[in-house]
Amino acid sequence: MEFQERLYSLRKGRGISQEELANVIGVSRQAVQKWEAGSSTPDIQNLSALADYFGVSLDYLVRGIEPQTEPQPTVVHNYYGWGYRYEFRSKTTLFGLPLVHINLGPGFQRAKGIIAIGNFAAGVVAVGGLSAGLFSVGAGSLGLLALGGMAVGGVALGGLALGLLAAVGGFALSLGFAVGGGAVSRYIALGGAAFGQYAAGGMASGSVLAIGDSARSTQGLALTWAQVDVLGDGALPYLQAQLPHTPQWLLRLLLAANS
Repeated sequence: MEFQERLYSLRKGRGISQEELANVIGVSRQAVQKWEAGSSTPDIQNLSALADYFGVSLDYLVRGIEPQTEPQPTVVHNYYGWGYRYEFRSKTTLFGLPLVHINLGPGFQRAKGIIAIGNFAAGVVAVGGLSAGLFSVGAGSLGLLALGGMAVGGVALGGLALGLLAAVGGFALSLGFAVGGGAVSRYIALGGAAFGQYAAGGMASGSVLAIGDSARSTQGLALTWAQVDVLGDGALPYLQAQLPHTPQWLLRLLLAANS
């Protein structure tokens, strides 16, 4: 086996691309491509960096000679502090991606897999400082279901939540259902300050129905919680009579916002 074949085999064994290996060594992707094609050979500095990264000797990397050493006792090193880094990449893949990729440490540590955990994570299930996936959790998250300090998705939960179908957070914005200290929705909004077609909360503004301590409706019906208390058990029948086309479950939901 020649040098270029050993390099190719070691890289494939790690499950990384030529570009990722180039980033680790500090060279261009074209350089790695030429090494594996046998059209050029790395200098001693790059050979040493390759050997360190793959955990092999220079003799093995260059000449294919395994070092003859006596068995050594296993030593476990624990590293603490800002220099700590941990990476795990499963050999099992799906759609060309590792089933699990964990990459944690200081700086830009990217994880990409079906399940990805890292400073920057992208996958079907993604967990990280910044994450993107069908199911995403992070300080900043983007996904079909997103949870985070700032969450953007089909359904979003976070301090700042932007959700297509639903959003829940300190400030929530959604086309469907929004719940939060500040809630803005094209349809249903519940919150300290709520704005939507149907709105209920402390300050509520609804184009069809608004119920709140302070309630305002430009085209529909507005009730304060004091008025709802006066109506008592008759509040739901009253709303049904005034808004016959509004689903009963929605009226109950809005009235329950004062519970």
